[in-house]
Amino acid sequence: MWQANWVFKASFIKLLLAGLLTILVSTAVLANPDQWRRAGFTTDFSKATVNLDTIFSGGPPKDGIPSIDDPRFEKARDISWLGDREPVIRLELDETIKAYPLQILIWHEIVNDHIGSIPVSVTYCPLCNSSIVFDRRLDNDVLDFGTTGLLRNSDLVMYDRQSETWWQQFTGKGIVGKHSGRDLKMIPSRVVAFSEFRREHPDAEVLARPVPPRRNYGRNPYVGYDSRSAPYPLYQGELPDNINPMARVVVVRDDSQTFAATLEHIRNKGSVALSDAVQLRWTGEQASVLDRSETGSGRAVGSVEAIRTGKAEEVLLVHDVTFAFVVHAFHPDLPILGIKGP
Repeated sequence: MWQANWVFKASFIKLLLAGLLTILVSTAVLANPDQWRRAGFTTDFSKATVNLDTIFSGGPPKDGIPSIDDPRFEKARDISWLGDREPVIRLELDETIKAYPLQILIWHEIVNDHIGSIPVSVTYCPLCNSSIVFDRRLDNDVLDFGTTGLLRNSDLVMYDRQSETWWQQFTGKGIVGKHSGRDLKMIPSRVVAFSEFRREHPDAEVLARPVPPRRNYGRNPYVGYDSRSAPYPLYQGELPDNINPMARVVVVRDDSQTFAATLEHIRNKGSVALSDAVQLRWTGEQASVLDRSETGSGRAVGSVEAIRTGKAEEVLLVHDVTFAFVVHAFHPDLPILGIKGP
């Protein structure tokens, strides 16, 4: 009997501590303009399109996750430190093709680069698994982006170093500061296995690991994250009730239209028509960088491409493979193709 009571008390204490931790996470890291100014931001906090109380500290300070601003590259055929299944962001623009490994971006989140003559920012938010490329030109300026150390809906909040406007990575929208309400132009890209990229483009440039090494490249600091039943407690929003919050969902942006479909649905069908002109295609497998401790040894997850059809040639569309809770947070009314009924 004593042992049973002790077990019950121990379990109760664990639950109590877990509840206190949740309260601390939801209150102690709640940011406000004064503490942001003390952290070194000169952002105009009088201009905002979102409730400032929805922005939380993710832990690191401003630029605590350092962007890569002077990237080095190696030829794909010369690289031995990337495994065949390692995912890379494939970007083709201005008659130039490059690849950006997620094993590097998982530690840096932003690469400020040029591809051909076009200045770009290649971004990856691990907590949302969102890989999005932006054109850095806005009006007559070329913006350089860094990390704020802050999150909204568990998504990376970036800032530009020219105006210190804060930008939502998943949407590309300015949310606080001078350019609040503006939109960055997204550039179509794909996440593919390195073996596929190397086979098709052996002489193309691949982002190289910084020298000297600044992080433990090839290791995953979020072991088991995409096998959880829910995101980390830093996410304070509602969760979808008709799909696993951590299920992978493909979001396609075609001009003013947005579509979504589960990755599993595309895997099962091979090809899915989202409209008369928009199609999703299954193109193979790659490793999840958010699964095991080594970024190249994670379980197999899918590669897809989003194409606009019906013209003389197919056009790659802006698309991203993210988690269902992210889609629910930013597009709560967007139907997701492939969700099974009750």
